[in-house]
Amino acid sequence: MRLILALVLGLVAGGASAACDIKILADLPVTMAGAQPMIEARINGAPASFVADSGAFYSILSPAAAAENHLPLGPAPFGLRFDGVGGSAVLSVAKVKDFTLAGIPDPNVEFLVGGSETSVGQGVIGRNILNQTDVEFDLAGGAIRLIRADHCGGLGLAYWAKPPLTYSAVDMVVADGPSILPAIIGAASVNGRRITVIFDTGASRSVLSLAAAKRLGIGPAAPGVVPAGMLGGFGPRLVRTWIAPVDVFEIGGEKIEHTHLVIGDIGEAGADMYLGADFFLSHRIYVANSQRRIYFSYNGGAVFNLTPGSAPPPPAIAESAPTDAAAFARRGAAEAARRDFPAAFGDFGKAMELDAKNADYPYERGVTHLQAGQPVLAMADFDRTLALAPTDTRALIARAGLHYAAHDHTGALDDLDAASKALAPEANERLVLANLYRLSEAPARAVAQYDLWIKVRPDDRGLAEALGGRCWARMLLNVDLDKAMADCQGALRRLPTDWGALDGRAFINLRQGASDKAIADFDQALKLQTKNAWPYYGRGLAELKQGRADAAKADIAAATAINPNIAKAAGRYGLAP
Repeated sequence: MRLILALVLGLVAGGASAACDIKILADLPVTMAGAQPMIEARINGAPASFVADSGAFYSILSPAAAAENHLPLGPAPFGLRFDGVGGSAVLSVAKVKDFTLAGIPDPNVEFLVGGSETSVGQGVIGRNILNQTDVEFDLAGGAIRLIRADHCGGLGLAYWAKPPLTYSAVDMVVADGPSILPAIIGAASVNGRRITVIFDTGASRSVLSLAAAKRLGIGPAAPGVVPAGMLGGFGPRLVRTWIAPVDVFEIGGEKIEHTHLVIGDIGEAGADMYLGADFFLSHRIYVANSQRRIYFSYNGGAVFNLTPGSAPPPPAIAESAPTDAAAFARRGAAEAARRDFPAAFGDFGKAMELDAKNADYPYERGVTHLQAGQPVLAMADFDRTLALAPTDTRALIARAGLHYAAHDHTGALDDLDAASKALAPEANERLVLANLYRLSEAPARAVAQYDLWIKVRPDDRGLAEALGGRCWARMLLNVDLDKAMADCQGALRRLPTDWGALDGRAFINLRQGASDKAIADFDQALKLQTKNAWPYYGRGLAELKQGRADAAKADIAAATAINPNIAKAAGRYGLAP
């Protein structure tokens, strides 16, 4: 790695004659994509983006990314598995002949291949790259810095913390059991009781393990604890989560009082809790591997902000002023991730002024408008993006979603067709395309997209969604009903609470004359989702077949109250009384 910057702290360590010298070896620009910190790289000359994941012991490519880049796979060391939220996965190995990160070439880099897709990017950059030296995580400032500290002994290394800014510190904890590359673990406390935490930029939000929550008396059955949906990670499973009230969370002398924590069954994490991107965005963190110590300072704003709008916007991030468009855009993305939308809009606007031909900036501002509930402004920004880059698949898909929301199926299908043409066959975005094609009343095109996505993802956590969606699309087409039933069964094995798959299976049973089975599935689907017209309408059709006219009339009326066009939509696919 090349030297970017050297800072001499002017402090003498342990009586030695040399001053503490901090050298920044590499300054990696970071752009937040929602709650995921992204860094740019190149794989054999092709652009690639990765999640910067301090929780991953090694850098990982998704199976689809390996296929898209035509990388041959070899076996991983015998028995090697990756454990994370959602379970574990068997891995392969791929070698990238020409890998470039932050403009620095690194030949013959090996990646593990496996697990579920990240929501953005081709994979993750893990601790084998991020943790070779000291490392600073300045996500709010749009950077991760690889650092070498010389002659610093036990001195505090939060070099940015000039008075009156204060900082905290914790010693690194050695995890139990064997470790290939040690996790970044420290000690904290919840309600005065000690826990261990992994500093994990790859986790979109901080999560306390279910086992630790029960030990602390704040498990799912405790007062005030409420369900919070499903959570996915590297493994193939989705896990249930809850939100628990906490009197005080303390780490390194910093106290966060009267807050809430997500709890979930995160498996064998090696610690009691993941400190995720929400914590990193509200702190600047220096991991001093040279000292086995972690330094951090508070940026301001909510730390564990679980509900949008539940806390006041954080103050402006105290950083040196950006000097170019890219720096303004990175700061804007960090502000958007912290839900400081006015500041984000200002920085994206400045980036667009400085570099009016860069399509990334209007796209990122458009996504931020969506997060802020401003679809008209978002549409205008996506239009700007596509005027600059007509084949930008991100903007095409986002605009298709807005067309669908506005009931403009023609506009949605035009954008989806253009995106499909531009995407690689293995692209992860094909699952989004499939769902939007299905919703936009193009089930045949949806099936083709599901086929492409499923083909290269036999063990992905999104497989239940894809199988359930393909089942539904085939059911609408009234073709390959045996294959459709197998898809729904596969989805429900992976996610028994998938009400869409229950609905799909019910309609297949209805088409095949098994009205009793159909009604049983519609009943179950309606326990999970009461505001959807389709299960009411389907149950009404099944009740008609059984001669139960009054019950059928009531269910069809309930469906029509939710969606006045349900009879027309269902009749288009032969689902009629």
